[in-house]
Amino acid sequence: MASLWFERAWIGNRWERAARLRIADGRIAAIETGVAANAGDERHRVGLPGLCNVHSHGFQRGMAGLSERRSRPDDNFWSWREIMYRFLDRLTPDDVAAITAQAYVEMLEGGFTRVGEFHYLHHDPAGARYADPAEMTGAIAEAGAATGIGLTLLPVFYAHGDFGAAPPSAGQRRFLNDIDGFATLLDAARAKLSGDANIGVAPHSLRAVTPDELAAVLALSPTGPVHIHAAEQVKEVADCVAWSGARPVEWLLGNAAVDDRWCLIHSTHLDEGEAVRLAASGAVAGLCPITEANLGDGIFPAVDYLTAGGRFGVGTDSNILIDAAGELRALEYSQRLAQRARALLADEAAPFVGANLFGRAVDGGARALGVSAGLAVGHPADIMSLDLEHPCFAGTDDATLLDRWIFAARGGAIDCVWRAGEKRVESGRHVAADAVAAAYRACLDRLLA
Repeated sequence: MASLWFERAWIGNRWERAARLRIADGRIAAIETGVAANAGDERHRVGLPGLCNVHSHGFQRGMAGLSERRSRPDDNFWSWREIMYRFLDRLTPDDVAAITAQAYVEMLEGGFTRVGEFHYLHHDPAGARYADPAEMTGAIAEAGAATGIGLTLLPVFYAHGDFGAAPPSAGQRRFLNDIDGFATLLDAARAKLSGDANIGVAPHSLRAVTPDELAAVLALSPTGPVHIHAAEQVKEVADCVAWSGARPVEWLLGNAAVDDRWCLIHSTHLDEGEAVRLAASGAVAGLCPITEANLGDGIFPAVDYLTAGGRFGVGTDSNILIDAAGELRALEYSQRLAQRARALLADEAAPFVGANLFGRAVDGGARALGVSAGLAVGHPADIMSLDLEHPCFAGTDDATLLDRWIFAARGGAIDCVWRAGEKRVESGRHVAADAVAAAYRACLDRLLA
């Protein structure tokens, strides 16, 4: 049984001093606080639970920085999507494995210990099913195994190009399934998983599924996580109203049994009533502030939503820049810009923004991925340590430590990361970083030549 000893550790959403975590079979077997370090303990200054990344498209890490050129006067999400379709046209399963592994290395180095992979790239470049319908899923599982990140696989059902069962575009050909084909894919995908990986379903969006198909997809996975894109774009909201008379989140809350298994990704454009009803449903809002800023999506109404008791998790979505603290910082800063005020995502009970954001993201992220949250006996030993020798922590105390990490650090603040009890990051670097980066560079050099 291995033991980690921390001067302070974030346990139960508060700091505990002199904490020893005993680890066996990848889980936390015991926690002691207020104890001296033993000779056999591995000693660190600050211990935190790893965060869950609730929303990732791993392969998109390979196109990061390739879509920042102005190409037309109305550049927006929809024009970015066409660039993304062109990039994925040529990807093989080996390419997806190499690119996704690089993304997962960066996630672990940045404080994420589990990822929800919203996986929709299923078929070959012509749109034909591989002999193994879960060939691409196997590439995701390979990347997870190579890096050690915890995996919640979210196979995506995608059948149509827009609301009302509109025909798909040519760029969507690699995503498409009917219900029978998706059921076959889902069964094959389950067989690819190992360890404590789990699986859910992801009806892509109300643009891509009909109401009957949504019900059928949910029936294929009656207990796992359910993730869906919702209300990311103003155009999406307007098109949904034209199709159904209701906004996307409004439609889901009125027509699907949305509960605490669900994660509504983005939910950027909520009105006041939707924010209150979504919070009451128990579902998690899956927020990706860096991607949402990069794509010009808009600003999630976080103050109203949290006031109503809503849960949220954070994700890296397009993987344009992978940084757990950066997602939390961008969430708070977006609220400040919108409301021209400060310290908005805090309250009297939790007056320090960093601690409030971090605690909520730990709890909401785990809920969204169907796993246990935080440092507790029986939970996976998914842990990160902070390096208090980093200049950003000079003069810190318990109250401001998380604020300093989230708002004042650059790189290097995270020292080590353990995933299921195995140390995957040491001195800020993933143990397989060099090998994974070499494969990634070779892949991109070939793809972009």
